[in-house]
Amino acid sequence: MGIKYRQGGSRMIITIAFRNIFRNFRRTMFCITAVGIAVFFIVFYSSLIAGMLKSMHEVVQVFELGHVRVVSAQYDAESEYSPVQYPAAEGKSLDALMRRIKEIPGVQAAFPRIAAYATLQETTLKHSALWGMNMADETTLNNFNLTDKTDGLVEGRYPAHDSNECAIGLRFAEKTGLKIGDRIPLKTVSAQFSDKLWAPVITGIFRFDYAKADGETIITDFTRLQRLLVLDDATQQIVVYADSPEKSAQIASALEQLVNPDDVVTEWQDQYWIVLMNMYEPVYYMIYLVFLVVACLLIVNTITMIVHERIKEIGMMGSLGMTRGEIVQVFFFESVFLAMAGAGAGVILGGLLTGIGQFFPLRWTAITGEDTFAAMPAANAIFFDFSFVILLRSWFLGVLVASLFTLIPSLKSAFVEPVEALRR
Repeated sequence: MGIKYRQGGSRMIITIAFRNIFRNFRRTMFCITAVGIAVFFIVFYSSLIAGMLKSMHEVVQVFELGHVRVVSAQYDAESEYSPVQYPAAEGKSLDALMRRIKEIPGVQAAFPRIAAYATLQETTLKHSALWGMNMADETTLNNFNLTDKTDGLVEGRYPAHDSNECAIGLRFAEKTGLKIGDRIPLKTVSAQFSDKLWAPVITGIFRFDYAKADGETIITDFTRLQRLLVLDDATQQIVVYADSPEKSAQIASALEQLVNPDDVVTEWQDQYWIVLMNMYEPVYYMIYLVFLVVACLLIVNTITMIVHERIKEIGMMGSLGMTRGEIVQVFFFESVFLAMAGAGAGVILGGLLTGIGQFFPLRWTAITGEDTFAAMPAANAIFFDFSFVILLRSWFLGVLVASLFTLIPSLKSAFVEPVEALRR
């Protein structure tokens, strides 16, 4: 018997371990279920966090920085006040500069933008943000409604070029009672520190699912706002989009050679919230490990019971010529098979849920009635980011941790003396 076993080698050990998992169906299912639930939650939360981060990336890129943004040093220092008296690339021709920027390798598009504050009159809302943008150009590149992947318009149209028109957010309209065709009397301050009174006509109502924009923003044509604020041939900001986000560093380096030495060139991944969320990445993995540790405790208990119940069997294996190391391998491979099956079930279930969920973002307002992410740059919706990388990583993490946890009870089988075991 000993000689026949030796001819089997490692292949025989794996075969024995595989057959053992079918010896007690209920116990096997408990182990598989425990690991499966843990891995399911890892897939679920990994996809949820990845979706939230992707949402933040899109908000920062679409509404704030593009892939690279150029502003003056003075504006950067006082950006919370959105000052308009500090133009980007001051002294340079804006049209000529924009042409040169678009010639940089990897640049897909570049847009001038203005952001200012306005004091409203004759409305219940007293203050708002005033954005000057070329919406006809920008909506050909970006989806401004990140949930529905559209230009964001729910009614009417965006303001025409160089016109006394504007568009407002849906929540802005609800709070003020304004509608298409109404005028918004407002006052803003020009680059020369003079008060400018204006009453643009509302031509459109948008919903971006971005609380900062939907609730307090008036969008108008860039050229019209540029002239109103007496910026002449200048702009407050220049946002640049790359054909791939990975090229932002390369484009930022080229931009620094085109603009003034004291201008500030910022890449999208350097935005405060993006940096902060990336810093929390180790915390996410700690949470995942908590799920796995709890599940692995059940496997540890199960393998310990298996070793205890199979004392005579261990003695028999030892008497047939199996070494202690080989006996440990039998129990270890048995636990690995359980972990693989459980992790596979969790990945399949989690993959199905997140795969379907990525096509159906759930708005926070439908759950809580409020814009939950109003204080941070994120769309007002729950997104899942389905990824085979997440599925593979979750499966591997589940198998690895569960297998490591079962080493201790598996090693216990090596200390069982064959003679003593057979006497029981």
